[in-house]
Amino acid sequence: MNQPNLNKIVRSVLVSALALALFGPVVAAQVVKIEGPIKSRSGDTMLVKSSGSPDITVLLMDSTEVGQVQGVLQARRKQMSMAALIPGLTVKVEGTYNDQNQLVAKSVSFKGNDLEDAEKIEAGMHETKVEAEKQNAALKAQNEALQQQQAQLNEHQAKIAANKAAVDAAIARFGQLDDYYIFDEVTVNFANGKTEVDPKYNAPLLALTDKAKTIDGYMIEVKGYASSIGSVALNQQLSEDRSDAVANILLQQGHIPLTKMLAPGAMGEAHQVGDDKTEKGQAENRRVVVRVLQNKGIAGI
Repeated sequence: MNQPNLNKIVRSVLVSALALALFGPVVAAQVVKIEGPIKSRSGDTMLVKSSGSPDITVLLMDSTEVGQVQGVLQARRKQMSMAALIPGLTVKVEGTYNDQNQLVAKSVSFKGNDLEDAEKIEAGMHETKVEAEKQNAALKAQNEALQQQQAQLNEHQAKIAANKAAVDAAIARFGQLDDYYIFDEVTVNFANGKTEVDPKYNAPLLALTDKAKTIDGYMIEVKGYASSIGSVALNQQLSEDRSDAVANILLQQGHIPLTKMLAPGAMGEAHQVGDDKTEKGQAENRRVVVRVLQNKGIAGI
């Protein structure tokens, strides 16, 4: 082979190698866009069901931009907290894959109506579980009564005791949510019309955060409530302000990361636990309930 042809081949090889070195990383870091509902959320990761492909694991970073698109043309974007990313919410994710085949999210966006729908679904699941707990409690009472009435039947008594133990164990272990176990719970009560947290609750709230940090894949749920005294609109706002006040203590003093917080819920006059015709019942209903949760998939139980 003559020298000019050899030089031409060498130059061609060098150009190809330089192009691969320059553009190879760009191809590897190609931006990917997906859209679909959030199937589950555990801390800084969430599972998104993307149409026409397997479920995708999305990794949330501190730098991830979360926004709600607004307007008829969806041209405006409102910055939102990561706590808004709840199961059932349809999202658009833009990012790049890492070497663990996780989609590292640069941005996550969703519509306002979709967030409202997801919150309604979550509230409905919670309501269903509350009703199931009431039914379990009623079954427990019936079993105890049956045990007293038919004490002479030893075999039947044994069956009742076994059923009662199973119900008690299920209530204690599985809690009230479909996808989570409840590991700890603190209830904070408020004065009438007030949203300030009594300092006496700081210690139990911080103890709860310390326990949460020992649990793999934990999440914190904060739900605020109000009594039915006064207007519905005012009570709704009170429940929201109360849940925000408690969430701030968990974040600022308990140092719980935002990625570990579910969106604080304002439940208004829903789920009354006390009789609002009495002062004692009203005081019981003015509350914020904080729970430490663990995703069942993480627990592997």
